[in-house]
Amino acid sequence: MTTTRELAEFVQAVSYDDLTADTREELKKRLLDSVGIGVAALGHEPVAAVHETVLTANGGNDCLLWGRGDTASMEGAAMHNTALTRYLDFMDSFLAPGETPHPSDNVGAVVAAGEAVDATGEELLEGIGVAYEVQGELAWNAPVRDRGWDHVTHTVVSAAAGVAKMLDLDVETTRDAIGIAGTAHNALRVTRTGGINEWKGIASANAARNGVYAALLARNGMEGPKNLFEGQKGWKQIVSGDFEVDLDPGCTRVHDVMTKKYVAETYAQSAVEGIIELAEEHDPDHEAVESIHLDTFAGAKLIIGGGEGSRYEVETKAQADHSLPYMLAAALIDREMLNAQYDPERIRSEDVQTLLRTVEVEEDEAFTERFEAGEMPARIEVTTADGTVHEVEKADFEGHPNNSMSWEQVEDKFQDMTRDRFQDGRRKDLVETVRGIEAHDVDDLTALLA
Repeated sequence: MTTTRELAEFVQAVSYDDLTADTREELKKRLLDSVGIGVAALGHEPVAAVHETVLTANGGNDCLLWGRGDTASMEGAAMHNTALTRYLDFMDSFLAPGETPHPSDNVGAVVAAGEAVDATGEELLEGIGVAYEVQGELAWNAPVRDRGWDHVTHTVVSAAAGVAKMLDLDVETTRDAIGIAGTAHNALRVTRTGGINEWKGIASANAARNGVYAALLARNGMEGPKNLFEGQKGWKQIVSGDFEVDLDPGCTRVHDVMTKKYVAETYAQSAVEGIIELAEEHDPDHEAVESIHLDTFAGAKLIIGGGEGSRYEVETKAQADHSLPYMLAAALIDREMLNAQYDPERIRSEDVQTLLRTVEVEEDEAFTERFEAGEMPARIEVTTADGTVHEVEKADFEGHPNNSMSWEQVEDKFQDMTRDRFQDGRRKDLVETVRGIEAHDVDDLTALLA
């Protein structure tokens, strides 16, 4: 039976010395990727709204706000820095059959807690490892999407666990933190259905903040419901259904995390890579394209292919990065899918708005079975006015756990994301600090992000 005690005892059991070299490497990749995409999100309006709110509502100067000259409380920094990491939709993802959360949503909270308590780099890797393991196990064993809950319902629990590790809470206090977090902060799936708005990119920041706040309440003596999962009207009855987790103190779930190659919703990655490869090989004239047909798996059809609301009315970034029709149309025309493809002028352009309405998305049951077995399949057919049909099929993409990115590839992504924000010397120092985080304190990292 999964209980708060099981999670709390797992948090206590995690030790840097028990993490393999490969796991430490993967955790460092997650940290560098999160920092890079966070820096790249500076200047976007929803993130600016979070920044202003944090300065207004959260007193304290414990933690630096990434990319700013400001400080805030631990929970304020967690909110702000997670908003940066999440907003562009360029974050990592954990691929489970019934849920696809983004474990990097925990990084801002764990770093803020580490900064506040003067943690070491080794302790930071422990905290990130805890959060990734809890998030992955909940996603795999306790999916909540089909029951109407958003995946950040998992994040508040994993963030509370990771922060509890950084604050060195004992087992009973950690149980209180998890109980408070999981009882009080369950998020509705309406965030990602129908006409999507900008809260979609900020909801996980709110969850991270709530996870930190729950841990702080527990540290200061607040008791939480220790029967969160199994209790009457508890998490299992109301939120998830019955489940068991198998938490590994070696934090191996991080190896199941994908790195995004494109600024696009997780389930679009193979399709976007495929249509770019098709466009580069065959160079079709987009004005002559009569139809684009995508065969995909159930989750992609549901979330970004029209199963939870039309994906043809696209006016904002939040709608565009969750619309397979938009992403396929823009990727075919531009041969790319990065931040430039989400400029308001690009979204409203006649060429992409016309082409996206030719896109048809269909579930292939065999592809759904392949996805549940660990692939991310996509098959695309592009038909032009003269009857020519171009086809491409993908089993996964560069960055999928079956085809994971090396340190050098993650570093290249980091450089691309931060080049316009930080000078060469600072970027070099950030890469070297993350690469050798064991020799540093968390303060050394955050000082480079101020």
